[in-house]
Amino acid sequence: MEKIERMLDANLNRASEGLRVLEDIARFCLDNENLTGKIKSIRHETRKSLQIFYRTLLKFRDADRDVGPSASGIPGVGGRRNMEELAAANFKRVQEAFRSMEEILKVLGRDELSRRFEGNRYALYSIEKEFALHLKIINKANLFDTGIYCLTSEEHSNGRSNIEVVSRMLDAGIKIIQYREKSKTMLEKYNQCIKLRDMTAGSGAAFIINDNVDLARSVCADGVHLGQDDMPVAAARQILDETFIIGVSTHSPEQAEQAERDGADYIGVGPVFRTFTKKDVCEPVGLQYLDYAIGSVRIPFVAIGGIKLHNIRQVIGHGAKCIALVTEIAGADDIKGMICSIRKVMRGED
Repeated sequence: MEKIERMLDANLNRASEGLRVLEDIARFCLDNENLTGKIKSIRHETRKSLQIFYRTLLKFRDADRDVGPSASGIPGVGGRRNMEELAAANFKRVQEAFRSMEEILKVLGRDELSRRFEGNRYALYSIEKEFALHLKIINKANLFDTGIYCLTSEEHSNGRSNIEVVSRMLDAGIKIIQYREKSKTMLEKYNQCIKLRDMTAGSGAAFIINDNVDLARSVCADGVHLGQDDMPVAAARQILDETFIIGVSTHSPEQAEQAERDGADYIGVGPVFRTFTKKDVCEPVGLQYLDYAIGSVRIPFVAIGGIKLHNIRQVIGHGAKCIALVTEIAGADDIKGMICSIRKVMRGED
């Protein structure tokens, strides 16, 4: 029975370690007493349930000859880019360990114990969903610390498709991209957004859709950005649950205050300078409105409109932490090089 005892021991340790990681995330990152208690309860029950096997499992443990550690060195295995991926990986680790333990306990004739682990595995499926919801809400608040907010504009992309342009943006480490296309058909937008959603998700970047709430929902985007003439925030929130990001373009303190009251997750502040990217755009609001936003707006905001490499210092100098650029990046011959140059200016290195 040595082999099966080693299997049980390995999966017990795997499950306990994964549960501890999840408990720590719930406790220290989410500050969620309810989730912390649920995970802690399962962790304690897991150890207690198999206490009767402890001496036997310890006797047959042979970590020195375990081939698992060498298999873990396979290229492409592991590597967590954010807390969501860390939590997801550990939920899977525990669920898989529980399933293996269920089968092992059946072989050992411990059907009642097997059913107990099955019940906890199903409980973890529900807890995982709750976990993901809370992590997404927290991540919304941190998203705009990324510095650069990129937008698509195929007509200003030097003949390149949005797919190619976004690919280069992602290669440069951009973490938030808004899809903004006015002239394409809905089918063309949908087909592009399906591809872009896969690309951004694979790179750990947020994907925002301009104006169209239904399109954002249908392609499982991370959020939608609304203009002053678009659907109200409250109406959009009836369609999109609280994990979706809702942004609003604002051009005055009154509009900023209204967006906050309506429950927007962030606002666009601009146009700071004159811009020709959008048709029928309002006159520049200048740096004065930016100063107001820095001193008065409590939700994240993005400075936008006519921002170029040569005037970034002005915007950053007034305190903006996140800036949106369209043609300066989408139209650059070397997109990655342009993003690198922008970052240097933002860091005060150039």
